[in-house]
Amino acid sequence: MKFRSERDSLVDALGTAGRAVSTRMTMPVLSGLLVSLQGNELTVTGTDGDLSIRVAIEAIGLEDGTAVIPARLATDIARSLEPGAVTVNAGEEQVEIGAARSQFTLRSYPVVEFPNVSISTNATAHVPAGVLAEALRQVVRASSNDDARPLLTGVLLTTVNGGARLVATDSYRLALRDLEGTEGIAGGEDILVPARALNELQRLISPGDEGMVSITTSPSEITFQVGDVAISTRLISGTYPDYKQLIPESYPNSLHFGKETLVAALRRVRLLVKDNTTPVRLSMRAGGVDLKVVSQEVGEGSETVDGDFQGEEIVIAFNPAYLIEGIEAVAGDEVIIETSDATRPATIRSGEADSYRYLLMPVRVT
Repeated sequence: MKFRSERDSLVDALGTAGRAVSTRMTMPVLSGLLVSLQGNELTVTGTDGDLSIRVAIEAIGLEDGTAVIPARLATDIARSLEPGAVTVNAGEEQVEIGAARSQFTLRSYPVVEFPNVSISTNATAHVPAGVLAEALRQVVRASSNDDARPLLTGVLLTTVNGGARLVATDSYRLALRDLEGTEGIAGGEDILVPARALNELQRLISPGDEGMVSITTSPSEITFQVGDVAISTRLISGTYPDYKQLIPESYPNSLHFGKETLVAALRRVRLLVKDNTTPVRLSMRAGGVDLKVVSQEVGEGSETVDGDFQGEEIVIAFNPAYLIEGIEAVAGDEVIIETSDATRPATIRSGEADSYRYLLMPVRVT
């Protein structure tokens, strides 16, 4: 296999596909990228057995073929080269990467040892990229990183009222976002998508994008196609917790305020937080909320934020990082925090729309 490509295009392809490459070294070949050339189309594929990313770019094809090259080293070398054309010449046992006066020779992996990666592009649904990007930004943050609880490391994709719903929770908080008019995504079945794959998808799309994301689902996999990049992942098997029972039908207390004002105040009082066990207290009352952080080792900080409060006065405490993340995820400038009492989950939502909700468990304080 031999081809010539612009350095920046090659670096982007290697770097994007390389994010799926295994870091656990269960099989040496999984630390490599499958590079295939047919005519002037170059495809680069990385996989760890669960997550696969395939990128297609145009190149000047000199000799068709396939090789498995070291992912990280090849990417670092390509990135370090001078701008311009890069020539790659791969044989059965080694790959040569050269540009201008630079020349590198690397050992390659046997192609026959690379797993068969089948990525279906027969799309079953199409979703506006900007809408999906905003939904992922709001929801994925609430998923868990604890591999001991695999169900919570995924994002539930379900169908509600003719549209798709995304749900994630780490048991301390829960994020929910509805996507109207997207009933075809899950195909009528609940599916659990690893958050890692959705994080990679977020790298490719942004709120405001005008393109479409093509989605292909099967009983065991889901594939997202964005332009020339395909991300495919195995679904998580199991039954997701019944999140609906956690959502109260109504709240007696409601605080309405400007998002940026409260976030800025929370960030200031959070400066005294030195570990994850120090909460921020919110004293909700007529006219607004009083914020307070008390640290036995550092001191204390407080600030008052004006707002419209309805209900009985209440003091409730939260993990400040989780609280800030939930408020930041709300679209628009107005935010509502709804509470029942100091021991039950509070809900954070927009004052302008109701497609996103963020439930947060309070922290018990004396």
